[in-house]
Amino acid sequence: MDLSTWEAIEQIKQLKARYFRLVDQKRWEEWGDLFTEDVTAVYYNAPRDRPNDGLSGLQCNGRTNLVEAVRRALSQGISMHHGHMPEIELTSPTTARGIWAMFDYLRLPTCIFKGYGHYEEEYVKEKNGWKIKTVVLTRLHCDRQWENPAHTKG
Repeated sequence: MDLSTWEAIEQIKQLKARYFRLVDQKRWEEWGDLFTEDVTAVYYNAPRDRPNDGLSGLQCNGRTNLVEAVRRALSQGISMHHGHMPEIELTSPTTARGIWAMFDYLRLPTCIFKGYGHYEEEYVKEKNGWKIKTVVLTRLHCDRQWENPAHTKG
């Protein structure tokens, strides 16, 4: 691996580390800066408010929509996101793709949610550095514990 490839992969790892830290710290403006303006994101098996709602997906197009949707979903709780074992491949000097094993812990008003799965992403190098262009989060397994019995009815 040459030095420029190694540097690009390291920059993408740092980008993803900021993704996890900034979303957990609810630093929404800075978190939004990690994405391209036209980002597309799909988060499969996202938590819902009640058990009967089941697990579904959250899909967003565009940075503004993504930040607002995730802000709404996480603003009333705490979260801890971890990414592990990155597989990053440069597809050109300015594009790359990656897969990250993941774990997330969400303590929301209605439930405690633990998810296990993988992020599959595409990255683009813009004038101010690497950005996330696409996000697909697939949770392979989810544990949910309902906190407030009033929210579990109906």
